[in-house]
Amino acid sequence: MDFQNRVGSKTGGGGVASWSESNRDRRERLRQLALETIDLQKDPYFMKNHLGSYECKLCLTLHNNEGSYLAHTQGKKHQANLARRAAKEAKDAPAQPAPEKPRVDIKKFVKIGRPGYRVTKQRDLETGQQSLLFQIDYPEITDVIYPRHRFMSAYEQKMEPPDKKWQYLLFAAEPYETIAFKIPSREVDKNDYKFWTHWNRETKQFFLQFSFKLDPKMKTMLMGGPGMQNLAPPPSTRPLGPPPSMPPGMMSMNPQAQGFGQFALD
Repeated sequence: MDFQNRVGSKTGGGGVASWSESNRDRRERLRQLALETIDLQKDPYFMKNHLGSYECKLCLTLHNNEGSYLAHTQGKKHQANLARRAAKEAKDAPAQPAPEKPRVDIKKFVKIGRPGYRVTKQRDLETGQQSLLFQIDYPEITDVIYPRHRFMSAYEQKMEPPDKKWQYLLFAAEPYETIAFKIPSREVDKNDYKFWTHWNRETKQFFLQFSFKLDPKMKTMLMGGPGMQNLAPPPSTRPLGPPPSMPPGMMSMNPQAQGFGQFALD
């Protein structure tokens, strides 16, 4: 057959392949690619009989080679039988109970009101750092309960419109209500000597003291920058009952500061 005089062919070329030839070449390339990527030994429906041909146990079809079987697995008949088999197995399979989620017992207790509290404003004579000392009274608390505390940003609470200038300090202990104090939203000094808590089991009093870090502007004023005079410490007042392990150099700024709400350190 003369392949050189076909329409579109070049002199010396083999001619333009027909549609059937292109289709056969495409299927051969797909078969070679499938043989490289698909492991037929893991196919549960693939079987080689005693005659050397291949069978599909799902569709009961015979195939001369592996490529023919791979082409069959991509056809509509095989895919439809796979879907039908999956639906039948899902219908026949017994209903599996959903795994039971672990239950968390919610503690129920009767709240007896707010605890008593006392707040003291302080300033460190050496560093000039401002601090707050909280004393919370829990006379009815049980021996197995330990008071807890946490800082909350203004955007976490739902009681007031959020204001980035403030944050909240919460205290909680059963069976008392949780109380919160509104304090300036400044960075807290996490140093062990500046931040400490103490739970007195005998008097049922919880103490927490923390200091605010100094702003660069305030630090310059305290150190006496150019054109600035050293700020004198505030006048000394009688401290509010010696709190446990009061760090040296701390003095009370407002020993009678009591009440629930907002504390400014101006």
